Amino acid sequence: MTYSPPASAIPYTLSVSDQDLSDCHTLLRLSNLGPPTWENTQTEHNYGITRQWLSDARDHWLTKFDWRAQEAHINSFANYKMSIDGSDVHFIGHFSAKQDAVPIILMHGWPGSFIEFLPMLDLVRKQYPSQQDLPYHLVVPSLPGYTLSAAGSLGASPSMWQSAKVCHQLMLNLGFKKYIAQGGDVGSFLAKVMATTYEECVAIHLNLFTVAEQLDLEKLDAGEKKGLEQALEFRKRGSAYQQIHATKPATIGHVVQSTPLAVLAWIGEKFLAWSDTPPSLDHILLNVALYWFTNGFPTSIYPYRELFGDDGSTRSATLFNKIEKPTGVSYFAQELFPMPEYAVAKHCKLVHYKKHAKGGHFAALEEPEAFWGDVEEFVRVVWAV
Repeated sequence: MTYSPPASAIPYTLSVSDQDLSDCHTLLRLSNLGPPTWENTQTEHNYGITRQWLSDARDHWLTKFDWRAQEAHINSFANYKMSIDGSDVHFIGHFSAKQDAVPIILMHGWPGSFIEFLPMLDLVRKQYPSQQDLPYHLVVPSLPGYTLSAAGSLGASPSMWQSAKVCHQLMLNLGFKKYIAQGGDVGSFLAKVMATTYEECVAIHLNLFTVAEQLDLEKLDAGEKKGLEQALEFRKRGSAYQQIHATKPATIGHVVQSTPLAVLAWIGEKFLAWSDTPPSLDHILLNVALYWFTNGFPTSIYPYRELFGDDGSTRSATLFNKIEKPTGVSYFAQELFPMPEYAVAKHCKLVHYKKHAKGGHFAALEEPEAFWGDVEEFVRVVWAV
């Protein structure tokens, strides 16, 4: 028996209008670049994005960045939209022809998007050139409120529980009786919710695992101690954006979405600061352009109000409860919070743990081979048809 997506999965082609492209370039040219200051000329990026990087990146966007080529690459994958709870949800569906292939949903975070997984999907296409041989159904959604997926009604921003429900319903609507959830950043929290809420989510794999307790230094090796130091440094010098997202999302939403240059500064800084080896400028610009063309920034920051703002509650504390489903974790040394195995094992049913000396917050993008290798190993451990 072969698999094909249901009729409710409507094929989608990304196509930004020539007018929108022209308007974007006009705004880029007209946007004011602030004067040089001591802070924005510090090349270590200790005080945020440098003026030189922002100026060079804008010039590259205007003269060298080829949106149409990037758009064509996105469209080389099977893109779909599906209506779930009244909202259009975008996803890439790299489906096997096999009915019994392993369904895996892979979920990004902020300030990323579904394109984080494109290098991994390129590897998968080379590894399994025929859908007859592909042992997985890979579903890569744009999370609700992010770029190509609608945020829903104006009644309220979606909570992580609502977004997890949408992602879960997506897998059910595609005809899967059980599935594995994978996630980093916001996606890691959604995967936890799905594992603890829905029977059909039988296992999860995370490349970000957070705990609420203080780590025991005596149980850490030298690399893990360095990871703890960088996590503490991030809390001290890198987490202010969390509070502005959480407490004044309306203001920062207006400011950042005002010009493509503002989106480039706010998001570009995170790709530079949070990556072990920063991605190519073209990839950063592709991600930024997606946020710009979709007006996606204001609705992408909803999780911060829930996690760090006044709306935080005992409900969000359940994100740190023990996970009883089989769990796999990838440790990338330059992640914002690289979590040692002993701490992970206390908070989940840990069945697979892999450490990597390279790689940062955007693991699927930075180290696609290592990332995909971990996912495949995890699937072999947990999946039984």
